[in-house]
Amino acid sequence: MSGFAIVVILLVIFALVVVFMGVTVVPQGSQFTVERFGRYTRSLAPGLGLILPFVDRIGARLNMMEQVLDIPTQEVITRDNAMVEVDGVLFYQVLDAAKAAYEVRDLERAVQNLAQTNLRTVLGSMDLDNALSNRDDINVRLLHVIDQASTPWGIKVTRVEIKDITPPVDLVEAMARQMKAEREKRAVVLEAEGFRQAEILKAEGEKKSAILEAEGRREAAYRDAEARERLAQAEAKATLDVSEAIAKGDMQSINYFVAQKYVEAMKEIGSARNSKVVLMPMEASALIGSLGGIGSIAKEVFGNNNTGGSSGTRSTGSVPSSE
Repeated sequence: MSGFAIVVILLVIFALVVVFMGVTVVPQGSQFTVERFGRYTRSLAPGLGLILPFVDRIGARLNMMEQVLDIPTQEVITRDNAMVEVDGVLFYQVLDAAKAAYEVRDLERAVQNLAQTNLRTVLGSMDLDNALSNRDDINVRLLHVIDQASTPWGIKVTRVEIKDITPPVDLVEAMARQMKAEREKRAVVLEAEGFRQAEILKAEGEKKSAILEAEGRREAAYRDAEARERLAQAEAKATLDVSEAIAKGDMQSINYFVAQKYVEAMKEIGSARNSKVVLMPMEASALIGSLGGIGSIAKEVFGNNNTGGSSGTRSTGSVPSSE
């Protein structure tokens, strides 16, 4: 083999080595920066890339996918001087490979320290109760501050979450006692409110019952008075009729009236529960005479009905007397 052939073979081998050295494969989700004589020139996208060997070199290999960064646990003093331990998690994504590679040294550490300092700032401006109950507000404030501060680094902070806020043990016990006292207080207040409401309802019920009872008594008294009034009117009318009959000379009417009162009085005496023997300081002939007067009235009435009104003469019965 001649010397020329050897040179050609060596040149071909060198060319293959140079081409092999200039071919770069960039995986999906990543970008490589290219430096020419130490100066950034361009970024290689995922896929097959070519560089000039001995002139260009790969600078930084950056992950362009969204990444998770843990915020280490640290002690923070709140505005009301309560010491708490807090940690969190941060999500970010590299948008500009050149800025992420050359604008900051150790990007992950820079983002982590930025999150820690801003977490102390945000929690230090809040009371403990607000810090424990308003995690969403803390997350929003942290996201805004960290994203704004990290924009020059070519990254986008997509989410910041507080994982745990742990107060000291003695403070947790004090909070538990306070919560227990609050619950007991509410229970006592609710119980007292229930008793008060029950007493009010009971008083209202008694009031309505008394009103209804008074209305019932008033209605009964009104009806009793009305009955007595009608009875008195009937008595007055009966007395008036008897008086008119007596004025006309009809003595049978007075006999009937007296006999009716006499019979009613005897009925009341006989119906008494404690009366076993009734002494009558009166003559039995008086009752018989009154009954005789009633019989004469009946006889006169029925006699007039039988004659059909043809006889205008009325027979006067005599009242039997007994001495």
